[in-house]
Amino acid sequence: MPEAAAPILTHPNIKDGWFNESSTFWPGQRMSLQVEEILHVEESKFQDVLIFSSKSYGNVLVLDGAIQATERDEFSYQEMIAHTPLNSHPNPKRVLIIGGGDGGVLREVVKHDLVEQVVLCDIDEAVIRLSKKYLPSMAIGFSHPKVTVHVGDGFEFMKSKKDYFDVIITDSSDPVGPAESLFGVNYYNLLNDALNSTGIACSQGECMWLHNELIASVLNFNRQIFPVVRYSYTTIPTYPSGQIGFVLVSKNPDTVFEEPLRSWSTETEQKLCRYYNKQIHSASFVLPTFTKLAIAPK
Repeated sequence: MPEAAAPILTHPNIKDGWFNESSTFWPGQRMSLQVEEILHVEESKFQDVLIFSSKSYGNVLVLDGAIQATERDEFSYQEMIAHTPLNSHPNPKRVLIIGGGDGGVLREVVKHDLVEQVVLCDIDEAVIRLSKKYLPSMAIGFSHPKVTVHVGDGFEFMKSKKDYFDVIITDSSDPVGPAESLFGVNYYNLLNDALNSTGIACSQGECMWLHNELIASVLNFNRQIFPVVRYSYTTIPTYPSGQIGFVLVSKNPDTVFEEPLRSWSTETEQKLCRYYNKQIHSASFVLPTFTKLAIAPK
């Protein structure tokens, strides 16, 4: 008998050959990418997963209708959320990644020779499985010998680790659905407990063009938990408004995030990174006036 034809994949966010991203979390605007082929559609235990190849941004990972990563521009986010905290810590041996199932942050963390152990904890095995298949340049870090992968709830995992990690990186989606709790005070208290006495945490911190009220709230309650709290940002065209920020906190009162403690030689830096360098590390903390005023301590 002839082989059955593969089913034609469809998705409600794709119409007339274009993917459209819109959300009540960024009202009045949307992002569109031209689609070449829908590669995978799946309803995991936790979220809607879509992967498609685009006309100009390579393969694209979408969770619950929101773009998480594209092959063309993912490096600016992955490099900044990883290298900024790691190069701000004097000796980052033990690193935990919460979320990050696409493997991009993991790929960047293992570039650091000082790192001896990396644990990645993501609640959704589908993201890990599908990223390995469709985003191999990001998922390459999963095969590194320093890496351990734990599929499960990050809250529960951190409860079992007290005073243990040097750096914790939270690579979360927006604060809706399964990631909503990662922007609350209870989560940052858990981070505080899981970090050792000189520990640093860096979390996805939303967009200053859209969410300054949320950013200010997160920074304000963190100032009651950590002695050092900062906000930095990077540019990335396929995230809402082309910008995304990071909340950085440290248990060490002497931490100066704006001045990296370590840097690679220019030659090594250019081999390892496409966006991050020691100058942009410092510059990422220089904020426009409207944001400085909006997130100032209250």
